[in-house]
Amino acid sequence: MDSLVIQPVASKREKRLFLEFPWSLYRGDPNWIPPLRANQRELVGYRPHPFYERNEAQTFLALRGDQVVGRIAAILNRGHIERFGDQRGFFGFFECRDDPQAAAGLFDAVRGWFAERGIQKLRGPVNPSLNYELGLLIEGFDSPPTFMMTYNPPYYQRLIESYGFRKAQDLYAYWGHVSMLPEIRDKLKPVCDKISERLGAKIRPLDKRRFLEDVHLFLEIYNQSLTNTWGFVPMTAAEVRHVASALRWLMVPELALGVEVDGRMVGAVFGLPDYNPRIKKIDGRLFPFGFLRLLWNKRAIKRIRVISTNVLPEYQLLGLGLVLLDGLVPKALEWGIEEAEFSWVLESNALSRGSLEKGGARRIKSYRLYDFGP
Repeated sequence: MDSLVIQPVASKREKRLFLEFPWSLYRGDPNWIPPLRANQRELVGYRPHPFYERNEAQTFLALRGDQVVGRIAAILNRGHIERFGDQRGFFGFFECRDDPQAAAGLFDAVRGWFAERGIQKLRGPVNPSLNYELGLLIEGFDSPPTFMMTYNPPYYQRLIESYGFRKAQDLYAYWGHVSMLPEIRDKLKPVCDKISERLGAKIRPLDKRRFLEDVHLFLEIYNQSLTNTWGFVPMTAAEVRHVASALRWLMVPELALGVEVDGRMVGAVFGLPDYNPRIKKIDGRLFPFGFLRLLWNKRAIKRIRVISTNVLPEYQLLGLGLVLLDGLVPKALEWGIEEAEFSWVLESNALSRGSLEKGGARRIKSYRLYDFGP
C-alpha cells in the first residue's frame, strides 16, 4: 500500500479532486445521491457564500500515491463561538475509504489546524453548519436520503468513533404515508379547531404575489423560533437572502403555510418536494439544462420532506405546530403527495418526537453529531 499523505487543498486541481472524490467513492451504490455541484462548491468555500463572510474553512485531502482516499474540511464557525462562548471547531464534508489510517490522518489535520487557533474541541459532521446538511447516518442505510439529507457508508461510524469521537446528539427522520392521514386527521381536527378558536389563529398559504417576501418571512420565523434549540446559530441576514433566493425556485407555494395571530405571522411550515431522484438523473449538474429537468412538472413528485414546523418562542407550547400540520394535510392531498418525511428532529426535542409518534409516523433514519476533546 502506498504511503499516506495528508495535504491542505490549495490549487484548482486539488479543489477539483476534493469535489469529485464522492463520485469515485460511491460508484455502484444505488442509494447515494450526488450533491448539486454548483451548490457544493459554495458550501465548501470554493465560491462565494454568505456563510463564509464571517466564518472560515480549510479543506484537506488524503492521498495514497496519486489516488484520493479521503477528504475533510475544518470549519471555523465564529457565530457558534460568539453565541455559546464555546471554543469549538467543526469538521464537515468528510468522505473516506475504509482506511482507518487515512481517516485518522484527516482528523489529525483538522485538529492541528484548530490547535494553531487555540481551539481543542471539535464537533461534526456539519456541511458547513446546523442550518445546512449535517449528521452522520447511523441507521437506515436501506434507502436513499431525501432532499438535503446526508448519506454515507455504515463504516464511517467505526472510523469516527475509533478515533475518539463521542456522541453529542442524535437526529431522527420520520416517515408517513398518505393512508395514515384520515385517521390522524380525525384525531387532530377537533383539537386543532379548539386551539385556533381560542387563539384566533388563521392559516394562510404563502402569497404568490409577494412570494420572495413571504419566503424571507418564513426564514425569519425559522431563525427566531430555534433560538433555544441545541447548538443553533441563526443565519445572518445575508444567509437568509441567499437561502431565500434558492428556495424561491424549489418551494411549492401550496405546501408552505403560515399561521397568523392578530394579523401577525407567528409560525410556518413548509414541505419541499423530494428532488433527489431527479438530482441523481442529472448527476448533480444544473447547467446547461439540468435545472429544467429538476424543476419541470413538480406535481409529478409524490414525496415531500417536511423540513420545518416553526413557531415563535412566545407562541410555543400552545399547539400551533399541530394547527400548521393539520392545515398542511389537505394541501398535500390536493397536490397528490403520497409520502412525507419529517426531518430532522433532535433526539432532545421530546415534544416534536412525541407528536409525530402519536400521529403514527415511523422513525426510519438516525443521524449523529459527534464531539471530540475536553
